[in-house]
Amino acid sequence: MISVKCPHCHVGLKVDEGKIPLDITFFNCPKCKQPIPVSMLSLGKGQNMPESDTVLIRPIKTTTGRLSVIANDDTPEQVFSLYEGLIIIGRKSNASKAQFGIVTADKSMSREHIRIEVKKDAKGGYKHYLSDNNSKNNTLYNSNYLKHGEIVVLSNNDEIVIGHTVLRFNE
Repeated sequence: MISVKCPHCHVGLKVDEGKIPLDITFFNCPKCKQPIPVSMLSLGKGQNMPESDTVLIRPIKTTTGRLSVIANDDTPEQVFSLYEGLIIIGRKSNASKAQFGIVTADKSMSREHIRIEVKKDAKGGYKHYLSDNNSKNNTLYNSNYLKHGEIVVLSNNDEIVIGHTVLRFNE
């Protein structure tokens, strides 16, 4: 829920942003019936903000993310599309039970190094939860080591380092 103030009658409203259609440009105030402009928030660097009376709404992410393996001397570039459920990721091996086996010569990467759990949230979008899977050499998440049992929610462009291999999460 977000707080919105009508620019016409100044009544305070609580709006469930998950129920606002993505193609909407305004909605009518329930008190004064005047239009309240809406703009979906997908602003990057260098973009201008809309008019100050415009309500900015962050659209719900209705697709699962993907994990890109950044190429290095030991590892070719690879991309894995995530899906709902629990996914174990590690070095590809016949002895591994990982759903996503990374083709690599990086022996510091465990065969079942990390876990990503993709869950649908109450608004119909997806959340991606990262944790270390008791790996031998730990997991770096945005330059910080994950503690034993720690779970973090992934965001667009997060960097994960397993062994000497860099992974990038994208929504």
